[in-house]
Amino acid sequence: MTGYDRGRGLTMALLAVMLFAAAEFRASGPGNAGPCVHAVEPAGPPEEPSIAAASNQGQQALAGFKLPAGWQRQLFAAEPMLANPVAFGIDPQGRVFVCETFRQSKGVEDNRGRGYWLNDDLAAETVDDRVAYVKKHLKEKAADFTRHDDRLRLLVDRDGDGQADVSTVFAKQFNRISDGTGAGVLFHRGSVYYTCIPDLWKLRDADGDGVAEERSSLHYGYGVRYAFRGHDLHGLIAGPDGKIYFSLGDRGYNVLADGRRWKNPESGAVFRCDADGSNLEVFAYGLRNPQELAFDDFGNLFTGDNNSDSGDQARWVYVMEGGDTGWRMSYQYLPDRGPFNREKIWHPANPDQPAYVAPPIRNLGSGPSGLAFYPGTGLGPHFAQRFFLCDFRGGPGGSGIRTFRVKPKGAFFEVVDEEFSITNVLATDVDFGPDGAVYVSDWVDGWNGLNKGRIHRFFDP
Repeated sequence: MTGYDRGRGLTMALLAVMLFAAAEFRASGPGNAGPCVHAVEPAGPPEEPSIAAASNQGQQALAGFKLPAGWQRQLFAAEPMLANPVAFGIDPQGRVFVCETFRQSKGVEDNRGRGYWLNDDLAAETVDDRVAYVKKHLKEKAADFTRHDDRLRLLVDRDGDGQADVSTVFAKQFNRISDGTGAGVLFHRGSVYYTCIPDLWKLRDADGDGVAEERSSLHYGYGVRYAFRGHDLHGLIAGPDGKIYFSLGDRGYNVLADGRRWKNPESGAVFRCDADGSNLEVFAYGLRNPQELAFDDFGNLFTGDNNSDSGDQARWVYVMEGGDTGWRMSYQYLPDRGPFNREKIWHPANPDQPAYVAPPIRNLGSGPSGLAFYPGTGLGPHFAQRFFLCDFRGGPGGSGIRTFRVKPKGAFFEVVDEEFSITNVLATDVDFGPDGAVYVSDWVDGWNGLNKGRIHRFFDP
């Protein structure tokens, strides 16, 4: 617990244990919980971001990527058409919606750099609690958190040559103190869904000019704590049941929807709801940071969950309805991560685990982020039934995209045929276009973003 005296360290450890004991996943009717307080939190217009100028660096970087034999590579778009891409989605016309962030360490914060508010963060149970303690500690400087925004970018290849020729800001000004990283996007039935703590947004471009005129919050209350950067609201995907699924890192939630409160300030989770935001459910919980979600051809749902930097390893998880995979946010502040390590919760199934835990299938990757399941067209038979999982390590060396299959093993699953198919690219997300190509977003380098960014297009001719 570097940087804190022993007394404060003990206080935090005890508080973490008490919070774990007290916190629970629950959904209660309106008779058991009051209305979710949603304070009006105005934010003025943000500064225009400074995006790197055009150069040939993106084109040069292509040569350094390791790809499967026979694949071709193409730069779909690069700065200044986009910057700092966290995630992206592709619609049926091949248009690419990109989540851009300009708020890392400028409003999107991390407890590792703000230790003075840690006890307040651990005690927070609503988004408004979090905003309140920011203002308490920073006073007038709290307004600095609104100076920069996250945005949603739209890239269009109008002439069909495999390169974007039009770039517009589809939606912007996500810059309230409470706002997190815009980290998930999905085009579905004519609308664009966008996850940016504390809201699930629904956007619509009614006149087709590449800019959303309609913006509505379907839910509010995700991200009651700061925890670590990157533990965002993300993972948007349409399920085979017609519902919208999405994921949240361990920043917790306190959401009132349809007169029912969903509250757990201690855990990451997977949610689902109808396309209009109704019938919200917590599908699974106990996750630390499930960045993306993917269904296989049989409707089974999977995710990659990040490790806690304590000798534990990232987890490849079958997202079981009602399942608890065992992580609690307060474990992060115990020197040995508490039960997570002591009881081998992060290990694949073993006799030492608590009986309530849904164990991971396997420990896989170091920094799981973007995820997609190969839809079956565009690539050769080698990639049939494979998951594509981005492994983000803070630099292009050692980063890339792992591919593998999952097959049944008794009543569970096992991972087979794993390989590092694409390497030397700091990939944040991966998706498949209607043209059969593999699209990959490139953060370029580092953790905060260089105000550069690329979308690469790989294909097997």
